[in-house]
Amino acid sequence: MSSSAYVVPFDHESSGELVPGLDAAQLWAVTPQGEKAPLVGTTRTFYNTPASKVTTVSSLGEKFASKKGNARRELLRKAVGSAVKELKAIEGVKEVAVDASIDAHAAAVAAHLAAYKFSLKTTPPSQFNPNLKEPIPDKLAFTAIEASQEWDRGVVYAQAQNFARTLMELPANMITPTIFTERVKAQFAGIKNVEIIVRDEAWAAEKNMNTFLSVTHGTSEPAKILEIHYKGAPSKDAQPLAFVGKGITFDSGGISLKPGAGMKLMRGDMGGAATVVGSALAIAQLQLPVNLVVVTPLTENMPGPSATKPGDIIYAMNGKSIEVDNTDAEGRLVLSDAIYYASTEYKPHTLIDVATLTGAMDIALGEVFAGIFSTSDALWEQLHVAGETEYDRFWRMPLDEDYGPQIYSSNADLQNTGGRPAGSCTAALFLKPFANGIEAADGQEPALKWAHIDIAGVMDATRPTPYLEKGMTGRPVRALVEHARNLSSN
Repeated sequence: MSSSAYVVPFDHESSGELVPGLDAAQLWAVTPQGEKAPLVGTTRTFYNTPASKVTTVSSLGEKFASKKGNARRELLRKAVGSAVKELKAIEGVKEVAVDASIDAHAAAVAAHLAAYKFSLKTTPPSQFNPNLKEPIPDKLAFTAIEASQEWDRGVVYAQAQNFARTLMELPANMITPTIFTERVKAQFAGIKNVEIIVRDEAWAAEKNMNTFLSVTHGTSEPAKILEIHYKGAPSKDAQPLAFVGKGITFDSGGISLKPGAGMKLMRGDMGGAATVVGSALAIAQLQLPVNLVVVTPLTENMPGPSATKPGDIIYAMNGKSIEVDNTDAEGRLVLSDAIYYASTEYKPHTLIDVATLTGAMDIALGEVFAGIFSTSDALWEQLHVAGETEYDRFWRMPLDEDYGPQIYSSNADLQNTGGRPAGSCTAALFLKPFANGIEAADGQEPALKWAHIDIAGVMDATRPTPYLEKGMTGRPVRALVEHARNLSSN
């Protein structure tokens, strides 16, 4: 069996030779004239075509040539992803050349996402094993038949998402707050214009980050605040873009203990932190001309003897009093201090927080869209465009004060749950007072554009797609990187 292969996305309206020895007219000869073309992602694999090589051809579906823009790119991702999944199953194939002539960026993204498969099985040896002395290379190495900057950029986007997927997949004993910071420092080593700062609980106490610290009381694992500073803008003093990511490395629910069934998925409750870190990695690797600040509060949420109890009242960093109604609504507690800190300390022009925050978001939007709550129409439009471009999609949700009475406490300024109705909306509204600078006088722009992205529904894929296996998704890394790239080009 040859170690080399081709991936060729095939438009059924095309003609001519695809690779030496493989003519388009002969490819789907089993499809009679007038019949619809095979569905997108239908594959055919040819051995010794061309000589000593393998070629997998994947259908782009019916009337691909008439498709435009984002729809066209997504069909290409599906076709390339399907072909790569087929090649993964062929023993001996190691090097794959991809026909990326239609859209090199999208082809690179699909190839590298489809090749990813997380496992810690020892046979064959896993590249994700944290005890490895030497790294194990990817099973498939991809190149574009025609090299381009667009292909190279797509590779960066996909590998950043795969890094986030790995962080989310690793079990909680292998990705504690301390290990999370160590892995991030290692991943960013040698990248220009990056500074990484790790804060401890004593520093957080000095800053009065009491809502963050309240979640740490039940665990013996030391909590951390991880900051990533990337200065790529022409002026190092230019206002930054800020990302804040929820980093609960395991969420048991605390005293308000979750049901045991499916609790192992809560290793992914640091998905917000994983995705903003992954996004920062791509932004820094691409050396985009923006300044970026990333803040990730990292802790476990456990029911230890000193754990926060329902009914406890805490004063947040911004001075507001918060009644803890349910300790399983811990994400908004760690985010509230982190958002306030990032918005006041670094005064960004835009702050986007990302969190696996509410089960209600999964019920509302499932695995297709992440929910966005924003005080800025302009920021929503920008994120919507970026999400559609990468097919890493968002849906705008209501951020309305009429939900407020659900989270107003009789004993404190706020309580951390508002009941089952509109659970994702009340969670977003809870965070709003901590985004300092979003209020503006009549007719003036606010100092801060803010958006909260709830990724609880898209955290985990329960069914495979042509270019994503089941498991943690790493969304919305690509959309956030695309948003930063769009900002830097304006």
